[in-house]
Parts: sequence; structure tokens; C-alpha cells
Amino acid sequence: MAKLTKNQKLAAEKIEAGKLYSLNEASALVKEITTTKFDASVDIDVRLGVDPRKANQMVRGVVSLPNGTGKVVRVLALCTPDQEAAAKEAGADYVGLDEYIEKIKGGWTDIDVIITMPQIMGKIGALGRVLGPRGLMPNPKSGTVTMDVAKAVREVKQGKIDFKVDKFGIVHTSIGKVSFTPEAIAQNATEFVQTLIKLKPAVSKGTYIKSIYLSSTMSQGIKIDPKSIE
Repeated sequence: MAKLTKNQKLAAEKIEAGKLYSLNEASALVKEITTTKFDASVDIDVRLGVDPRKANQMVRGVVSLPNGTGKVVRVLALCTPDQEAAAKEAGADYVGLDEYIEKIKGGWTDIDVIITMPQIMGKIGALGRVLGPRGLMPNPKSGTVTMDVAKAVREVKQGKIDFKVDKFGIVHTSIGKVSFTPEAIAQNATEFVQTLIKLKPAVSKGTYIKSIYLSSTMSQGIKIDPKSIE
């Protein structure tokens, strides 16, 4: 096991073992315990009381974070010519169709999100082997297959993210940057958790939000009292 640096030891000492922190406390503390020289991402991990192996307990959705993610999201809009100008104006980094489909077939995936239209999905289906493993395949459930391409581009650029529970019943995502204020981090976390609560499967029994941890890149996790968010 790698030895902790002096800064990491000092950071670890600030977290009280076994303590449940309020969201406001954790949002301030995550900034204090981050020792990276770059602007680290702030991540949230929520363990849910669901069995993801059962289709009726799969939790998946989208959320628009009020303060954005702090990340530069590279968006490709695969759309018909009549939508291209609006997509560019909305902030899409790349706009087109056949030429980008050929680039992707050749292995190009220098993008974070692809937004397209229902009538184009037939062409994109052949790209599944390239896009699928990278999580880039457009999906109506995540709002990336739509007739209003410009609106979808704008939402992604402003901080809309999609998420899905993993096989262990955990939903993990980034909700900001360490450079954000504690208030902005708390607001984003609240919006995310409240979205999860709205998506609670009807068949889920017992405790739904089992645990919540807030952390930054390479930092320890801070355990949050779910009642401080709900």
C-alpha cells in the first residue's frame, strides 16, 4: 500500500471516523481535504436499496445541475442540415452527419456527448461497437436523441448529466469542481439526490438511500447524513 504524503495525512486527520456529516459540512470539508494541484472533480456516490439485476429496479435518469459540472463538455451534433445552424449557435463543438460518422468508423471519439435525431439513429446503429464501450451511444432516455437538437446541446453545455445505477446498487457521478463554493457543491448534490428519490422504483422496499459519500479526485470519502439532503 502506498504511503500517504504529509498533505494526505493532514487531510485524513480532518475527517472524524464514524461521523455522519451534514451536506453543508461535507461540501466545505471536501475542499479542505483536497491536496491536488489541479482543479479536482467533486464526486458523489449514493448506495441505493435496489437490485439492479431486476429490470423493474433499474434506476437511470438525467439531471440538470444548477451550477453546472465545471467540466468542458465536447459535444457532437449529428443532425440534418436544417438543424446545423441552431446546433452551432447552441454551442455544439462539432456539427454534421456523414463526415463524422465516417470519422467515428475510423476510430475517432474525441468527444464527450453525441446528440442526434430519431431519424438518424439507423445510421448510428452501425457505430455501436465504437460508441457503446465508451458510453457515447445516444439514447432517448438520456435526452440525446431528440427533434430539438439545439435545446439538448444547450442543456448538456449548461450541466445536464445522465446517470445509471451500477451492478452493486451504487450511482456514481461528478457534481462539480473543488473550485466551486461549498454552497454550489451542496446545491448540485441536493439536486442530484432529490432526482434519485423521484426515480425510486415502486417495488423498492425498506431503506432506499442507504449511504451517501462525497469526495474529490484522490481524496477520502466523507459520509453524509442522508437526512441532511432529503
